[in-house]
Amino acid sequence: MFLIVGLGNPENEYENTRHNMGFDTINKLAKQYAIEMNKHKFKGIYGTGMIENEKVILLKPQTYMNLSGESVIEAIQFYKIDLENVIVIYDDMDVEPSKIKIRKKGGPGSHNGMKSVIQNLNSEEFTRIRVGIGTPEYKNDRIQYVIGRISSEEDKEKLNIGTNKAKDAIIEIIKNGVDTAMNKFN
Repeated sequence: MFLIVGLGNPENEYENTRHNMGFDTINKLAKQYAIEMNKHKFKGIYGTGMIENEKVILLKPQTYMNLSGESVIEAIQFYKIDLENVIVIYDDMDVEPSKIKIRKKGGPGSHNGMKSVIQNLNSEEFTRIRVGIGTPEYKNDRIQYVIGRISSEEDKEKLNIGTNKAKDAIIEIIKNGVDTAMNKFN
């Protein structure tokens, strides 16, 4: 069984923002595999189903980004999931738009959602997929860049390519393992 977590912020005001690449990826997986995201537990919205003959839980924490780990740890403890079967998807400014990076383990960088996940799990030993969002033109614009609406169609298309790659990478991880996915997508 896999727990696949997409990080993002709840509520309509955060839809169509760079900070919700994790949610967007989960939505694409749910649609492709007809997994209903209609259950409320673990401080999140989730659905259960099958991807490539493997049982999965898709989770979108509703705690706001900085407390995402509270939702993740509750789901892990409830389902008794090994950390090697946890995949977390999130936005990353250090990766170019339309690109993704898969890692088996590692620190959170400057991402507060990942800081919360690592702190709550007391481990860095789980798979993560970083969806590239690039950086703003001016450093002072970082917060608005991440949580502000995406207006450019070109930017939307690049981010859409990134979340599609993240979705495909998750399927590859489930089918053939994280090393194969890293070789194919990194």
